[in-house]
Amino acid sequence: MNEKNESGTPVEFPDRLSIDPHSPYYNEAILSRDVGIRFKGVEKNNVEEYCISEGWIRVTAGNAKDRYGNPLTIKVHGPVEPYFRDKPKT
Repeated sequence: MNEKNESGTPVEFPDRLSIDPHSPYYNEAILSRDVGIRFKGVEKNNVEEYCISEGWIRVTAGNAKDRYGNPLTIKVHGPVEPYFRDKPKT
């Protein structure tokens, strides 16, 4: 679950991460590395937010939007494994 950065030290993923810039769990530095999520062993591409310690992800619920134009999400429980899709330069 821990990747290594360019200096060889492990990179810790935050316990909770969101792609919504208005969320307190948004982290642009980590998201710029193209974070992938494995949920129950399957790679998910529509994850809006995750929490490792509580074991859940929020995924978009089709094309439905709330009254502010944001996608509706549902919370799904299970094991969460974040990883970097890009390969760090060695």
